[in-house]
Amino acid sequence: MNHRSYLALAIPLVISTITTPILGLVDMAVVGQLPDPAYIGGVAVGTIIFNTMYWLFGFLRVSTSALAAQAFGANNVREGVLVLTRPVVVALIVGIMFVLLQQPIELLALSFINPSADVRSFASDYFSIRIWGAPFTLMNFVILGWLMGLSRIKVSLYLQIFLNLVNIVLDVVFVKVFHWGVSGVAVATLIAEISTFSLGILLVLRASPYKISFPSLKDIIDPVPLRKMLLMNRDLLIRTVCLLIVFNVFTAKSASFGTEVLAANAILIQVHYILAYVFDGFANASSIFVGQAVGSKNESLYKKAFSLSCQWAAISSILISGTYWLLKGYIFPLFTQIDSVLEVTKSYELWVMLFPLTAGLGLILYGVFTGAANAAPIRNSMIYSLIVFLLSLYVLVPSLLNHGLWFAFILFSLARSLCLAMYIPKLNQTIFSKRSA
Repeated sequence: MNHRSYLALAIPLVISTITTPILGLVDMAVVGQLPDPAYIGGVAVGTIIFNTMYWLFGFLRVSTSALAAQAFGANNVREGVLVLTRPVVVALIVGIMFVLLQQPIELLALSFINPSADVRSFASDYFSIRIWGAPFTLMNFVILGWLMGLSRIKVSLYLQIFLNLVNIVLDVVFVKVFHWGVSGVAVATLIAEISTFSLGILLVLRASPYKISFPSLKDIIDPVPLRKMLLMNRDLLIRTVCLLIVFNVFTAKSASFGTEVLAANAILIQVHYILAYVFDGFANASSIFVGQAVGSKNESLYKKAFSLSCQWAAISSILISGTYWLLKGYIFPLFTQIDSVLEVTKSYELWVMLFPLTAGLGLILYGVFTGAANAAPIRNSMIYSLIVFLLSLYVLVPSLLNHGLWFAFILFSLARSLCLAMYIPKLNQTIFSKRSA
């Protein structure tokens, strides 16, 4: 394993994962061409609600990818099928619960964010349509994670590209041709999510190295692997709850500064998502290599994967930050043509450039720990970082206002990297402890 083999996996994964935030990005870009910033605010608030719901169960993709890589490395055919089946069942149940509880979810979310009346109306329209795609979106997480874990990168890329192409085309048709506004972008995303699930099932059957058949209930609830999955998912769920608290508090504080600042912060945070998902591609590559190393008990492969992960954390942080700074003047007008919003955006653009430099290491190390199915350090580091964010918010926002909000977010990002790095020595000592002994 060398830089070339690492990048051969990482680059397609970057392309694949970076398409994930494009759903929200395209929705915002399309409504951003409409004359009222409330359209952007409505979609931004609606997107935050779905990010909250889906990120809360984002562990379905992450844990499935790691466990699939371990099963593949161990050449365990039976478990290779089960690590797909178990989370699909969980995703279906949770997705149906989201649909059934849509009214209290919407009421609670809008009460917490508390946007202006016009923004609230658009956000409600967006939510009431997209919510019906919840079961399909969550099952798409599992399918994508499983394909990635098996190193079926091209197939996962095709799936992501299909999702976004359908969404982009339908966004333009429904908003520009049919003039459905915010409802149009929601319908486009819903159709894209359902269509992608249908294609995903076909791709799983075609790309699987195993003979796919639905296992027995006894196999699905086998206590040993089920407990391993649940414990990992529990820690990743706590990690995600902390992350969602940060972004929801960020959005709520943004709304308190007025509609234009909310719209500007929404654009900046969407750009941040794109940068974060570039790192996620590298993290996925690290997770796959580490998962295969653990599954095959190959300590040499693990050490090489860890070394390359750290090197590319540094290299990619500098490259991503520099690329953003060079292209920022071309990026923001893609979201909106409203001059007042663009002016506000320019006032805070520097903070986004600092994000890769402070968060890059932590985001890629996240892949190392998930690949090793060692999620407790991820949980702990995120709890510590959340505390840093809330304390910084309390100290900085009263005097620095929106600059203080962004300063607190950057300190949170830095804390994620430093806190997770503290657990590296323990991980290196214990991951192959039985083998070394």
